[in-house]
Amino acid sequence: MTDPERGATAGAGPDGIPDAGAGPHRPVAPVPPESGILGRAIGRVGMVFAVGFVVSMAILIMEIVLRYGFNAPTLWAHETTIFICAINFAFGGLYCAAKNRHIRVVLIYDAVGPRTRRALDVAISLVSAVASGFFAYAGWLMVERATMRPDGSFRLEGTGSAWNPPTPALTKVFLFVVLILLCVQFLILAVNYARRRV
Repeated sequence: MTDPERGATAGAGPDGIPDAGAGPHRPVAPVPPESGILGRAIGRVGMVFAVGFVVSMAILIMEIVLRYGFNAPTLWAHETTIFICAINFAFGGLYCAAKNRHIRVVLIYDAVGPRTRRALDVAISLVSAVASGFFAYAGWLMVERATMRPDGSFRLEGTGSAWNPPTPALTKVFLFVVLILLCVQFLILAVNYARRRV
C-alpha cells in the first residue's frame, strides 16, 4: 500500500525504507537505488555471511559436546569460529553502508529541508569515502606484514597454535578488500546523491 503524499510504502520511513516496527514481522531493509550495482551485489552476498554465524555456533556446540561429553576436543574449532566471526563483522560495515542503515546523528539531518539533506548526504558519503581510503591504506600495511617475510618472500601469518592456520593473514586480506569496497561504495553513494532530484 502506497502513501500518495510521500510516495512511499505504508509503514516505511521518509526514505522509503520500512520502519523496524512496521507489520507483524521486522522487514529486511531494501538496498536503496543510490547504492548502485555494487550495493545490490553486497546485499545479495549478505545472506552468506549471515549463515556464517549459524555455522560458527554449530562448530562451538560440537566442540562443547566433544570436549565435555567425549573428552576429545578439537584443535581447530575456536580458531575457526574466531575467523568466521571476524570476517562477518568486517563485512557487516560494508553491508550497512550499502543498505544505508549505518548509525547517524539525525538531530540536524531531520530538521533541514530536502536540498540541505541531499547536500549532507553527499558530504557524509565523501568524508566516509576518504576515511575508508585511509583505513584501506593502513589495512594494506597490515597485509604486507602478514603476507611477506622481511626478505620479500611470500608467507601467510599463522596463529602460532598447534594447528597454526593462516587465519590472521586471511582476516587482514579480507578486511583490506572490504575497506576498498567500502570506499568505492561511498563514492557511488556520493555521486548518486548528487544526481538525485529533490
